[in-house]
Amino acid sequence: MSSNIERIIRQAQQGKSEAISTLYEMHADAIYRYIFYRVPTTEDAEDLTAEVFLRMVEGLPQYNYKGIPFEAWLYRISAARIADFYRRTKRRPQTELSDMLRDQEALPEEQIQQNEEIETLRQALQQFSDEEQTILILRFLERKSHKEVGSILGKTANAVKAAQHRALIQLAAILGSEEKARHYLRGDHDEV
Repeated sequence: MSSNIERIIRQAQQGKSEAISTLYEMHADAIYRYIFYRVPTTEDAEDLTAEVFLRMVEGLPQYNYKGIPFEAWLYRISAARIADFYRRTKRRPQTELSDMLRDQEALPEEQIQQNEEIETLRQALQQFSDEEQTILILRFLERKSHKEVGSILGKTANAVKAAQHRALIQLAAILGSEEKARHYLRGDHDEV
């Protein structure tokens, strides 16, 4: 962890609002996107993201750096909030047209198609384990390397590669073709 982030965390642990805001700004978009693909609606994703950062603030006094990136802690909080969400609601994803990820210049037909693709991906991801969902989202939506994902999950880069490979084969079967899986995930990059 860089000395800059360590300094910001220490300041946040002391209750300095600027440091807490900085941590939020550094991680909010990534955490939101991680949650967005795992819950039914945009509102659910917004609510859970807010819960994650509330838990972050509550847990900061006890947070200790142990060689794992700070963002890994936030992803673990996110995964716990998602699990609690499904335990509380006992519901499966419902269709929602989302304007969160669409291009402002897109034609209405393109926006509808993009929303359908997002919903298809959400439904497909629900068929994976939490770990597999995390790997796919962090690798292809957040564009994190195998090494970064491994650090977040406490696994080796090779273990992440193997799990990703198995998940992509399963995703291709769910979506109907390997080419379609790559289209939904927007690329397959192999940096370590």
